Amino acid sequence: MSSQKISRRSFLKAAGMAGIGAGLMRGLPSFASAAFQDKIDMSLWWWADDPAYGKWVEDTAKKFGEQNAGITISTLQQDTCCVISQFTTAAAAGETPDVQFFFNGIYHIENVWQGYLEPLNDLIPEDVRKNSNASPLSVFDGKQYRLGWYPVPLLWEYNKDSFDKAKLDADNPPKTWDEWMAACDKLKTAGITPMGGGLSDGFWGEWYLGNALTQSLDSPGDAIALFIGDKDFTDPKYYAFWSRLEDMVKNKFLNDDMLSLDLFTAINKVTTGELAVTQVVGSVAASHIPTQGDRVGMMVMPVFGDGKLAGIPISDSQGWGIPSAAKHKKEAADVLQFMQSPERLNAFWEMHNFFPINSTWDPSVIKDKTLKQLYDTWVGGPTNVYIPDLMPTQFWTDAMFVAAQEIVGGSMTGEQAGEQNAGVVKQWRDNNPDLLENYQKWSEELAKAI
Repeated sequence: MSSQKISRRSFLKAAGMAGIGAGLMRGLPSFASAAFQDKIDMSLWWWADDPAYGKWVEDTAKKFGEQNAGITISTLQQDTCCVISQFTTAAAAGETPDVQFFFNGIYHIENVWQGYLEPLNDLIPEDVRKNSNASPLSVFDGKQYRLGWYPVPLLWEYNKDSFDKAKLDADNPPKTWDEWMAACDKLKTAGITPMGGGLSDGFWGEWYLGNALTQSLDSPGDAIALFIGDKDFTDPKYYAFWSRLEDMVKNKFLNDDMLSLDLFTAINKVTTGELAVTQVVGSVAASHIPTQGDRVGMMVMPVFGDGKLAGIPISDSQGWGIPSAAKHKKEAADVLQFMQSPERLNAFWEMHNFFPINSTWDPSVIKDKTLKQLYDTWVGGPTNVYIPDLMPTQFWTDAMFVAAQEIVGGSMTGEQAGEQNAGVVKQWRDNNPDLLENYQKWSEELAKAI
């Protein structure tokens, strides 16, 4: 077993060498290739939120090899920016790993539409697929393409010490937008930056959209309707979330260096008190508890919208799939099932003090009060799906990312962002009729499943 972390440049070089190596192997005489028949060298490409869960990944690969003589698994950790694009590039060339990490929803479903993922229905028993909690967003045309790994709660983390300094009730954070803006005023008066993060890489904007646009929706289908043109981003209801970001910018409630910082660098500013509040995912909030204890505050984004989904916690899941070009599909399916075994689920918790998403895992082992709040509210209770999982890739790059940066930079209003968003989705629809057809079919299936 081997492990390494690879950049996009190194990946492309390695992929080229892999192609050469495969060509050489095909050229070996039959007696030479026979020596390799009893030995299977598998590969696994992975990514995880910071802090990464490499210890569990390596241990899983090692133990699977120990329990399956003749099989070795090499692991490769990918960069945040390129985990999906690298896979798509490799899949187009037919040079994929046997097991691949995948984000939920559109991030892997677009690869399904291109024929790059293997359906798991005939490879993995139904109960294992269901219990893994990959969510309905991992299903297309009745076939499931991912198993779940760990949950991704989307929340606002706040520093209780900062709230105390501003004479706010740290145990009862703001629940409405008016309460939030009043709290920001008090924090700012106390010399504390109320809210912020890092937006240079775009992911803060994605999280913001996930937390905020959801408030204007009655169902996830409303988001799909916006992307396929049945609803309109120029409707004030559907650009209100951008206007709320504009409100925070105008009142100088965000950190001045937001555009020059990346997401994960800026997140830690909430633990130092440089920011009172920031957006996080559950794994990051959990990593702050060992040093911050019960001073880690967690809240749902304060409500401004009147959609039926407003105020409901949001959670997603990371997961694993099998590429269509995988050379060892049966063994890859065995690896995925091994990941869902009680021993591996418990090992994830014991190694990283964070929970797997599998519904058979027993959360009674969670003793820390703050960590239990995180699980009970954002994993074990009723939650919303993560709306950005539904957005077309072009919307991410040309609409969400651009609008978030320009609003924070002061060069775009919420209304202008609505117009810009509407223009991008129209362009996407006009240029991608085949994708639109698949998207509409997927939306119909999700409407029945969610």
